Amino acid sequence: MLKFFSFLWEVAKIIIISLCIVIPIRYFLFQPFFVKGMSMEPNFEDGEYLIIDEITPRFEDYQRGEVIVFKFPQNPSQYYIKRIIGLPGETLEFKDNKITVENNTSKEDFVLDESKYLSGEFGLQNLQITLKNDEYFVMGDNRGASSDSRRWGALPKNYIVGRVWLVAWPFGKFERVPIPAY
Repeated sequence: MLKFFSFLWEVAKIIIISLCIVIPIRYFLFQPFFVKGMSMEPNFEDGEYLIIDEITPRFEDYQRGEVIVFKFPQNPSQYYIKRIIGLPGETLEFKDNKITVENNTSKEDFVLDESKYLSGEFGLQNLQITLKNDEYFVMGDNRGASSDSRRWGALPKNYIVGRVWLVAWPFGKFERVPIPAY
């Protein structure tokens, strides 16, 4: 009987130590996320399993082109995945199927070239928005099927959970998610 309780105590210790390691990693460093819907196709498809990096955004700012997971501002119990198009303090103008970015501090304008990860016409309506110092403009890669900042406005930074770091499933697509260079 003593051997049985000794065995149970050893199993309990293993479980406790495992939980002490896994729980902080899961809640403070990296988090799993399943893609639902087609708003990020062709780059991310429904059912893919992603790993979200929650730690590095605490030390470095988000960059244009990064794919992030965030709480939907109109219903924080829902999580969305989108690509960052506009950074804090910028003015974005959508016209003639082009996105023009104006950095309000340097006053330099440029047309956003998304040809590295998107192709075709995007059906962008005419829109101009200036972002505050804690806001981002996000869009889905499948512009025709995406509910994004064009519909519900700028995304406050405090709603962002983290950046998509790794595609973990399916194994055929197992890779680190690159940030496009503009």
